[in-house]
Amino acid sequence: MRTYYINNGNENAGPFTLEELKTQQIKENTLVWSQGMDEWKHAIDFAEFKPFFTEIVVPVKKATFPPQVKPTKKGITVFGLTKAYFFYALGFSAIMITVFILTIIQNNKRNELDLKNKQTEFGNVQVELQQKESNEQRIQQEIQKRIETENNNKRRKDSITICLSEIKILLIDDKEKLAEAKNNLSDAENFKLLRPATTKEEQILLIQNEIEKWGREVDQLENEANRLSLMLERIN
Repeated sequence: MRTYYINNGNENAGPFTLEELKTQQIKENTLVWSQGMDEWKHAIDFAEFKPFFTEIVVPVKKATFPPQVKPTKKGITVFGLTKAYFFYALGFSAIMITVFILTIIQNNKRNELDLKNKQTEFGNVQVELQQKESNEQRIQQEIQKRIETENNNKRRKDSITICLSEIKILLIDDKEKLAEAKNNLSDAENFKLLRPATTKEEQILLIQNEIEKWGREVDQLENEANRLSLMLERIN
């Protein structure tokens, strides 16, 4: 009777007969070997196993040992990746992190530079505004000075004009009195009514003094009028 050996992935078991294999719960991909075979095959490749994959096979009288299945050496893995792929992924991640950090640093520097430029522009605008305000204040002050000067000149002009008008009135009055005194002197000198000589001389002296008085006043008023006229010309 034909016997079979099975391999569960770690070790071999058997020999089993076809009936004994029913109790071993073999599956389609269970490795099976029988005497006369060169290598292990899956249970699905045996025609006698197709009706059942979970039935057990009974051992035979003479034990024959099947060839040992050499376990496949699996490479060392890290997080499910081989060392090569792991270090490749680690290097790529390091590069990406470095690029990301450098990008952030560059963006921060660019933002700082933009901020400084904006602050400089704002400072320049502030300086320009201050200069403009200062210029406007200077212009306003100049205008105010001119207005005050013009007002002062106008007041002085009006004041001088009024003084000149008053002086002209006084000059007319004093000149009339001067002319009247001169007429009185002429009459006193030509008056031939009998009177003492001392009385005539006293009368003439009084009239001469009066003429001198009105003459001095006329000269003073004319000098003052000339002075005010010159001032008026300078203001204009």
